[in-house]
Amino acid sequence: MMKYLQKLGTSLMLPVAVLPAAALLMGIGNWIASADENNVIANFLTNGGDAILGHLGILFAVGVAIGMSKDQHGSAALSGLVAYLVTTTVLGVSGVAGLQGIEESAVDPAFENTKNVFIGILSGLGASIMYNRFSHVKLPDALAFFSGKRLVPILSAALMMVVSAILFFVWPVVYNALVSFGQSIVDLDAVGAGLYGFFNRLLIPTGLHHALNNVFWFDVAGIDDIASFWASEGTKGITGRYLAGFFPVMMFGLPAAALAMYHTAKTKRKKQAASLLMAAAFASFFTGVTEPLEFSFMFLAPALYVVHAALTGLSLFVAALFQWTAGFSFSAGLVDYVLSLGVPIANKPLMLILQGLVFAVLYYFIFRFLISKFNMKTPGREDDEHVEEEESEATETEAAGTKEDASASKKDKTTVMAETIYEGLGGDDNVRSVDNCVSRLRLEVDDMNNVNQAKIKEAGVPGINVVGEHSIQVVVGTQVQFVADEILRIRQRE
Repeated sequence: MMKYLQKLGTSLMLPVAVLPAAALLMGIGNWIASADENNVIANFLTNGGDAILGHLGILFAVGVAIGMSKDQHGSAALSGLVAYLVTTTVLGVSGVAGLQGIEESAVDPAFENTKNVFIGILSGLGASIMYNRFSHVKLPDALAFFSGKRLVPILSAALMMVVSAILFFVWPVVYNALVSFGQSIVDLDAVGAGLYGFFNRLLIPTGLHHALNNVFWFDVAGIDDIASFWASEGTKGITGRYLAGFFPVMMFGLPAAALAMYHTAKTKRKKQAASLLMAAAFASFFTGVTEPLEFSFMFLAPALYVVHAALTGLSLFVAALFQWTAGFSFSAGLVDYVLSLGVPIANKPLMLILQGLVFAVLYYFIFRFLISKFNMKTPGREDDEHVEEEESEATETEAAGTKEDASASKKDKTTVMAETIYEGLGGDDNVRSVDNCVSRLRLEVDDMNNVNQAKIKEAGVPGINVVGEHSIQVVVGTQVQFVADEILRIRQRE
């Protein structure tokens, strides 16, 4: 189940990756509209952004169907779309009114919200199950045209008719329970935002933070913070409260933590630590992609990671308490922050910069104190014996000057990284499957004992996470897609 949920988390990143386009259109459009509300270009851009934000359910249905299918074939995507259309039509207000023989105005309000991300995810999962089970089924000759992948959309529609019949009775109960849960967080005001931020970070190692995000960022429980912010809907200072507090952490706090880890690294390891930490810090500041930096210490110093989660919760609490709001569509980096400044509903977003500077100081001194006080093994602070062995091996390798090294030097950096990681995983004899999310390779292997983690680390990756008997994650960073593609090419060649 854990592996399945982690794969779902990976699949969700595909539709999430579309959101920056909406942010760009809505951000620029609102920026222009702030000076001239009737500007044609502003309306043109915001309508384009709304085309994405207004159909998130479809995007998630297609994205999940692709990501959860065994070979990411296009027919899985089509099946996800079919599943979504069947469900949302049957459970739409007009569809329910017809089933109950009542006027549309009398339909339970829960059915007004079936075109959402939850239904999209459910539709995508249903389609992927049908695809993985029936995409190679052969029917009798008379029905041969509908065999294999052509059969999947039909079965997906049939499955979702059954699911829709169940949801007809269950959906109002589930929906209202989710609304109540969301309302309980809203009722906690700033404290609720702080609790959300804390648990959001704690779930990062498992990849299950996406499940929590769906409740607050998308239209599952009526909060819909991302879409509401970019559409500039809601209450100023309230909409965006589950987004704003991440900016001080990702743009200032984590980069300051990286600086603290660099300053506390052993002298002989500072250069190596800098190459890892500074690149990861820039990714966090500029794009809001924090996993390369977080994975560099979450397993080396788990207590420090809990402190990071607590500081994140504190940041969301402070931002919500003072009602300083900005928003993001992808993550809380500089790009989304600048785009959000022009959104009318943003409230005193420049104060988040001041808050960020304060949190930079907090992160730096807290991290530096804890690392030094408790001798935490953050990057650059590994035991001397291990360091000496690595340096000795590096010297021998450099002195050898083999033809293999000369050949590798001519190769693309991504290719060399992919080859090193793949070799460390055990190659074709051990690797079952290769997938990736926004910053991590997610891999299945036959035997974890055949995985050489030291070899994988030679590729310069920030971290490795063994998440199951056969599941392992390799943190690469923002270039992960290219590394994953190269590994797949290696598998095809071999």
